[in-house]
Amino acid sequence: MTDTYPKDRLTIRGTEINYLFICSTKLWYFSKGITMEQESEWVDLGKFLHEKSYFGEEKEVKIGPISIDFIKKGDIIEVHEVKKGKSMEKAHEMQALYYLYYLKKLGIKAKAILNYPKLRETRKITLEGREKEVEEVIREVERIKALTKPPEPKKSRACKKCAYYELCWV
Repeated sequence: MTDTYPKDRLTIRGTEINYLFICSTKLWYFSKGITMEQESEWVDLGKFLHEKSYFGEEKEVKIGPISIDFIKKGDIIEVHEVKKGKSMEKAHEMQALYYLYYLKKLGIKAKAILNYPKLRETRKITLEGREKEVEEVIREVERIKALTKPPEPKKSRACKKCAYYELCWV
């Protein structure tokens, strides 16, 4: 394992990792404190699903810059992320991998589980053999955050449901 990112340098939020795989323009706006999600019905739906699922679990666990949907404690910590659907599965996977990477840097052994309650599905994620990939993603997030202006938006099917739609396209 490389020590490219000592734990005191890891300041990226999981949402930023997620946004990298959805839209780099959205990532840039979010990283600059421009948040539009509070006005999004899709975000409200996701929050409702999260609140009504998985009763009895310790929710919204904050560790440094990361905020985990819920955890289960045992010999190995289980990091759980609750998602509405699989259309952004790569973004979900990389967010979970980043959490595992971050926790490993803190000396915490963990595994991740993506929960899709509406689909009644779960997916296990492990960091094994993927640390370099996570480090490349971290570098790309840092590069985008350092830009002086947002990257040009690229039209995708996700745009219509995006809280940042008007910033990009109107």
